[in-house]
Amino acid sequence: MKNVGEKPVTQRVAVAQAILDAPAEVIARLRNGGVDKGDALEMARAAAYLAAKRTPDLLPLCHPLLLDKIDVRYEFTETSVTVRVEVGTQARTGVEMEALTAAAIGALTLYDMLKPHAGTALMIHDVLLLKKTGGKSLFERA
Repeated sequence: MKNVGEKPVTQRVAVAQAILDAPAEVIARLRNGGVDKGDALEMARAAAYLAAKRTPDLLPLCHPLLLDKIDVRYEFTETSVTVRVEVGTQARTGVEMEALTAAAIGALTLYDMLKPHAGTALMIHDVLLLKKTGGKSLFERA
């Protein structure tokens, strides 16, 4: 694990996304709360929160961080839902991996809950970092 003890504590924020494609009727079911397994959007939100908090347990070289903010939002098209997660902290290292892990696990939770309605017609893609601030560098995907 990298020694970050000499780095200054700064406000760190990262925004990540994961996109789940599904047939239009499945996305409509998701938006209307008609998923057989229960409230898929709230379950995915809870899973994303847990994933952000547990990232150091899943990725061996991630530093444990006290997270100040986890915000999960959904953006819909007719045939997709984007899980967008913003994570913030005051720390010596960034929260990119927490945001990416949360977005991916949120999408995987939706996949699990929607598979009885869609079979193999589901696809997760574009798991990526959208923005990162804090520390020495700034990153924003155009």
